[in-house]
Amino acid sequence: MVYFLSSLIILIVIVIVFLIVKFQLKQMKNLFLTCLLVFIIVILLDSNWSEVHTVEGHESLEVPQSEYAFIKIKDEVKIDTPVISQLPELPRGCEVTSLAMLLDSAGVHADKMELAERVKKNPAKREIKDGNIYYGDPHNGFVGDMYTFEKPGLGVYHEPIMELAEAYLPGQIVNLTGQTFEELKIPLSDGRPVWVIINTEYRELEDSYFQTWHTESGEIRITRKEHSVLITGYDKHFVYFNDPLKKNKKAPIKDFEKSWVQMGSQAITYSTIK
Repeated sequence: MVYFLSSLIILIVIVIVFLIVKFQLKQMKNLFLTCLLVFIIVILLDSNWSEVHTVEGHESLEVPQSEYAFIKIKDEVKIDTPVISQLPELPRGCEVTSLAMLLDSAGVHADKMELAERVKKNPAKREIKDGNIYYGDPHNGFVGDMYTFEKPGLGVYHEPIMELAEAYLPGQIVNLTGQTFEELKIPLSDGRPVWVIINTEYRELEDSYFQTWHTESGEIRITRKEHSVLITGYDKHFVYFNDPLKKNKKAPIKDFEKSWVQMGSQAITYSTIK
């Protein structure tokens, strides 16, 4: 909206200057000065504008750019965050368990079993018709059974996790999905871990690991190796993270980044501004 107003005011100023020069309209000078003043105000507002991240049509958080303006990206970061294991209770509960660790780092205790119960579920049942797999979209809720591998299931993506996190940190959850990996280093440099979706091998997977599902949202590509961890640090060569399956882990940073991008660059953290 700010950029639209800026462009409109610039256009008006150009027209006024043209009229003043061509027709020597002295009465237009005051209007010119007024437009110039408004333009300056708009530019000042723009420098403090907030980025608004939305999930399914509702605002999740306004993140003032000024909050990040004073955070210097560090060369190395290691955040001491306690590891919570998803096992044995939640064989497919990596996403909610990683969320429990994120909330804990923010000073909010949330039991993984409580989160597992509260996270939005996708009610779709797995079916195979004419060789095609019909199942739910994890963007819309947890797909399948979280508590046992004896029943079909997969997991959940960032939107339902964000929605759940908002219940514990209202107005503080930051959606970093779609940002560059470099952007994730900003909250990490400020001592805030980052929840992400990757895969269990922490590298870019070959196409053979993926299959197409027909869901309520259309066709999507999924992998059974989908996983969620909490990033707690990085250095020049490695990224460090709490893996709810394998405790503290590290992986080559370039491979990890490719894994994250391949899974849709999904990430959330929290803001310290309430």
